[in-house]
Amino acid sequence: MSTKTNVTIVGGGMITNDLILPSIYNLQRSGVVGNIDICALNSPPLKQLAENKEIAQAFPGQSFTAHPALSEPAENSNADLYKTVLAAMPPRQAVVVAMPDQFHYDVVKLALECDQHVLCVKPLVLHYEQAEELEAMALEKGLFIGIEYHKRFDRRSLLARRHHELGNFGEFVMGEAKMIEPYFYRSSNFQNWFTCDKTDPFVYVGCHYVDLVQFITGLRPVGISVVGVKGKFPNGNEGYMWANGRVIYENGAVLSVTDGLGYPDDGAGSNEQSLTMYFEGKGKTGMLKHNDQFRGVSHCYLDEIGCAGSTFNYVNPDFYRLVPWEGEGYKPVGYGYESVAATINMIHRIESEVTGLGDEASLAHRQTCIHETDEKGIIATPANSKTNELVVEAARASILDGGREYRITYSTPPTIQPLGA
Repeated sequence: MSTKTNVTIVGGGMITNDLILPSIYNLQRSGVVGNIDICALNSPPLKQLAENKEIAQAFPGQSFTAHPALSEPAENSNADLYKTVLAAMPPRQAVVVAMPDQFHYDVVKLALECDQHVLCVKPLVLHYEQAEELEAMALEKGLFIGIEYHKRFDRRSLLARRHHELGNFGEFVMGEAKMIEPYFYRSSNFQNWFTCDKTDPFVYVGCHYVDLVQFITGLRPVGISVVGVKGKFPNGNEGYMWANGRVIYENGAVLSVTDGLGYPDDGAGSNEQSLTMYFEGKGKTGMLKHNDQFRGVSHCYLDEIGCAGSTFNYVNPDFYRLVPWEGEGYKPVGYGYESVAATINMIHRIESEVTGLGDEASLAHRQTCIHETDEKGIIATPANSKTNELVVEAARASILDGGREYRITYSTPPTIQPLGA
């Protein structure tokens, strides 16, 4: 596998800083990734990435090409710059889409039109028809799309899936999930795009647990209702600060999902997240309980070190951390990194295996790799995760309809209708 994969990241915000860029840097250091380009609306977020001391300390000597250039005046913005950057890429490299949810469709579609493989942060898109369109378009071209549902790579999730496959839990009947992100998100760039007409906490982070329950059990959601609580961002924009969703599954099981932008900034955890599932068996019940923000590790520092929370912190060492290793700097570990790496490594593997093949044989092999990954179901792809788009679409309809339940019918094509319609 001597051919390196060039990576262009579209979006220079929080997720790029906290997970994606360090992960891509590590893949570059290991010889999988070649050149790294990052495109943003303007130069300030790119400067923050370039000047991030923690990233520089972990990856000494590594850098990226910024679009626009770091010298570009902060007030200059170009929403279409990514189009020029993607058009200039050599074919069959990798584009990472790290934009707000409502922009995913346009950017992913353009990347495919530019003959690029894709890694997209979740959810892929906000409408089922768009997911179907992108899936078909990518398969026709032999281009891989991975979706960053990183909880699939958590070892506890993989262990739960195995035990469910073996019948050790029983049949899922009732569950509760929670993901409350920090209050300080309200003062970030969220206030410019996380508005009531665009998204909500259930769609933004609750989708992780909806995906995870189906990943573990294989059950499809058939009913969604979501109620939101509105609030004002510091800039005056109105958004849903809290949301509670109820997901009904095809076997009658029920999952309650509570989400929000409100975990106290002075709290010990960087957020609060958990999953509890109950199962019915013969004469007994089974249970799964994941307390995801606290994994038996707590630290108390002399001073705050930039992480959310006070000097006393519950530490989750399993999602993403930079740790010492046998080489220079630090290396990323955790299922967040492994999720990013899995898609980029898959893209690299595919392109390495088709080196020297003719066009027809190359396309056939790339399509075979896509189908095999779809079937394996570990990396989220449009084919094995698009029920999430049905859930997202139903959830948005429900929250804007005052919490009315919307039903999903798995016809051809699937339909979403309000209960009683």
